[in-house]
Amino acid sequence: MDPAAAPRPGETRDATEPLRQARRYETPLAWVKAVDLAAYRSIRRLAYDPERVRAVRAFSTLGEYAGLWFAIGAAGMVLDPPRRARWRRGMWGVAFAHACSSTIKQAIGRQRPAVEDLPHLMRTPTGLSFPSTHSATSFAAARAYSGGLLPAGPMYSLAAAMALSRVYLGVHYPSDVTAGALVGLVAGSVGR
Repeated sequence: MDPAAAPRPGETRDATEPLRQARRYETPLAWVKAVDLAAYRSIRRLAYDPERVRAVRAFSTLGEYAGLWFAIGAAGMVLDPPRRARWRRGMWGVAFAHACSSTIKQAIGRQRPAVEDLPHLMRTPTGLSFPSTHSATSFAAARAYSGGLLPAGPMYSLAAAMALSRVYLGVHYPSDVTAGALVGLVAGSVGR
């Protein structure tokens, strides 16, 4: 049975099934894909409460095109004139993360998750998935704006919440947001 296959009518799907099947795979990549799908299913199945889904969708929308992170940087430039140059560099780091992630995404061309029993809970600008640009820009902002401009703990917590919102809403695999976070951390260093 294919790990991505939907259960038959009347049959329940065990979220750990892909992990059990992964033990039978002969290549590390096949095992990684099975673990990725199992983690995706576990997180995505948490999205059953319509009120919470609306709230997470609204929060996730703030990350489109790095809007939240550019708004924080612009506010910093206006409200903190002595450190305006640092805020500007931070915004460049976020922009660099967006550009890098978008370029990698186009080059790799991985499609967004398509799991029949767990549809996407929001629309996306493209059908491409790897890496997550929301995750990349979020972690770039956390890296660029923390350490002198804003407290690191809240910034990284906000970045992690943004990244996880994408899996929760079914538009990214966990590996997409992990790769995006790594791209963001590197790109965000440019903005420090």
